[in-house]
Amino acid sequence: MTTTTPAKPSFLQSKIGGLPRTFWVLWGGTLVNRLGTMVEPFIGVYLTQARGFSLVAAGLVMAVYGVGSLLSQLVAGWLADRVGRRITLTGGMLATAVTMVALGYSTTLPAILTGMFVLGLVIDAYRPASNALVADLVPPDDRPRAYGLLFWAINLGFSVAMVSGGWLAQTGFLWLFWFDAVTCAIFGLLVWTSVKESSPARRERRQGGFREVLRDRLMLGFVLISLAFTFLYLQGFTTLPLAMTGAGLSTGAYGLVMAVNGVLIVFIQPLTGDWLGRRDHSTVMATGIAIVAAGYTLTAFASTTAGFALAVTVWTIGEIVTAGIAGAVVAALAPPHLRGRYAGVYGFAWSAGGLLAPLVGTRLLEAGPRVLWFTVGAVGLLAALGQLAIGPAIRRRTTAGAELGPSMPS
Repeated sequence: MTTTTPAKPSFLQSKIGGLPRTFWVLWGGTLVNRLGTMVEPFIGVYLTQARGFSLVAAGLVMAVYGVGSLLSQLVAGWLADRVGRRITLTGGMLATAVTMVALGYSTTLPAILTGMFVLGLVIDAYRPASNALVADLVPPDDRPRAYGLLFWAINLGFSVAMVSGGWLAQTGFLWLFWFDAVTCAIFGLLVWTSVKESSPARRERRQGGFREVLRDRLMLGFVLISLAFTFLYLQGFTTLPLAMTGAGLSTGAYGLVMAVNGVLIVFIQPLTGDWLGRRDHSTVMATGIAIVAAGYTLTAFASTTAGFALAVTVWTIGEIVTAGIAGAVVAALAPPHLRGRYAGVYGFAWSAGGLLAPLVGTRLLEAGPRVLWFTVGAVGLLAALGQLAIGPAIRRRTTAGAELGPSMPS
């Protein structure tokens, strides 16, 4: 009797094959939503130029937005577990659409402050629900690839939005708010009409809570490491432009340097995600964090556009290495009925890092560029070592929970 060897999957199948249809609905909605992400990058320019606010008033508005964002992840994580992933994701997107339009027509400082707080609260409310939905739908072995593909969609959409948003803003800032609102509404309605609820039965949803998450020392350790990594990583979007202009370079040079980040992610990340996802998650995460730390440390020696571009290239490679892995770790650590809350606590670390990065980073930059870059490099190295330290515990938890698999059929 002859036996046949199973056909080896094609290159395309190895990258995108085997994922459920519902995942691709989520992926497509995420891409559409990110194509419309135009308000956030230009909000400072909008407030100072279109509304005539002072820098102090604009800073106050952004601080209020940050507070809303900080609360958002915890509230949305709770909702994703209690009322369901589908309704939380759809509700967050539709609420964002309404808030965008209202904010676009707001003219007074109190109205804009209120609108920005609500926007911070709802704009990223989809993230815990989206992360929990992927954990529900996708088997553990495929989760790094799935989260990596979502990461790729976010970056691809955002890269296009930055270019088109800058052009659209020249015709009138109100267009940015409307375009962003429409893409949010499309995402929300797409999920509502095409995605089935995937969270556990209502009886299971009422078991446990944030107290159980806070008792999970392994998860808290991972969150602290993620906070340190976020503080490191977000320097590229907060203090790096200040450092470059302080070195005598133009804002155009910063835009050119950051274009390197987008191009590398769009072209390299889809080719490496499946291979990296099959490796030990903690080792991959620690390696990626260490590369990011090395890239930012290299910035201390940069003085030209080419030098800064080289540093960005290095830390972008580290960013690509970590893409999708953190989401898979959180999904492995979380019980099915608490996946929303676990994702919310992880998202809280990113929001907190988003607040700390400019607050602490600018003070370090005042002390000197090398003080900043050597400090954040050291923080990254400590985070990488911490990730290696908790690696064995994560492997044990991942192995113990592997048999849970997806919560629903595709």
